[in-house]
Amino acid sequence: MSKQIRAYALTKKGGKFERYDYDPGPLGADRVEVAVQYCGICHSDLSMAKNEWGMTAYPFVPGHEVIGKITAVGDGVTTLKPGQTVGVGWYTGSCLHCRQCLAGDQNLCQTAEAAIVGHHGGFADRIRCQETWAIPLPAGVDAAKAGPLFCGGITVFNPLVQFDIRPTDRVGVIGIGGLGHLALKFLRAWGCEVVAFSSSESKRDEILKLGAHRILDSRNDSQLKGARGSLDLILNTTDAGLNWPLYVECLAPRGRLHTVGAIPEPISLAAFPLIVGQKSLSGSPLGSPLNTTKMLDFCARHKIEPITETFPLSKINEAFAHLEAGKARYRIVLSNDLPA
Repeated sequence: MSKQIRAYALTKKGGKFERYDYDPGPLGADRVEVAVQYCGICHSDLSMAKNEWGMTAYPFVPGHEVIGKITAVGDGVTTLKPGQTVGVGWYTGSCLHCRQCLAGDQNLCQTAEAAIVGHHGGFADRIRCQETWAIPLPAGVDAAKAGPLFCGGITVFNPLVQFDIRPTDRVGVIGIGGLGHLALKFLRAWGCEVVAFSSSESKRDEILKLGAHRILDSRNDSQLKGARGSLDLILNTTDAGLNWPLYVECLAPRGRLHTVGAIPEPISLAAFPLIVGQKSLSGSPLGSPLNTTKMLDFCARHKIEPITETFPLSKINEAFAHLEAGKARYRIVLSNDLPA
């Protein structure tokens, strides 16, 4: 196998993806190398491509929803072997010795390594990561569709575990897109009463099929007021500014408004409604390797998978344009068609 990793990269902000090869250097003792079969495209890839977060280094190879087979392992790797099918998500390494890592919250490690921040990602024929972050794919999970589970999926699954959501809970989901459609599927299988907040009337029938028991217009204040005090958790998957005080009113006592969407503007809330109802506002990033494994097992048991569209990797520019135009339903997966 060539030492060179073959990829598609942006050489500048606003440019087009071009073929790009690079030498990854020697394989680290705690690392595995994965031959990429499929890689999802996430809105985070789009944001990084545009350097919206001010931390993109060019040439830039996106891709952090990888499914592939292990081709090589470092000398210190003990739990994985060549030939295994694994997934690699946003995180590709963590220190493993800080308080967060030792507590099983490796995704909260302050020195965690991200696949596409200062590193090259999975729009390539191979990618490398720390042994801990290569998660074996269980039987019953379709490799061709599983990539988005390693970002969008774990992002909305993790809060259900972290906050001990119960089958008797009533949960609202804001935004039924790449993350939100998976949240509906998870929550329905979890046994919760599921309320979808969406402004898209055209999606109504599909949202109900995805798992929502009822739908409220996310921008209709009168409908929100009608849901006052009814929800134990509201999960926001959008990056849009909304009438947050009204959403807090929708929460039952001890309820939580939790965002996994990167809202660019401040969330303005008065303290008194939070205090009186003992309500809270929170956020979270993806999940630990253990919770990712739990999510995959849950998906296999309940036959949950993302709704995806597939493009060949060579059509990466067309795929990005499709995503940027808001046409993706609901996640895009790239199939590696680089010549062997």
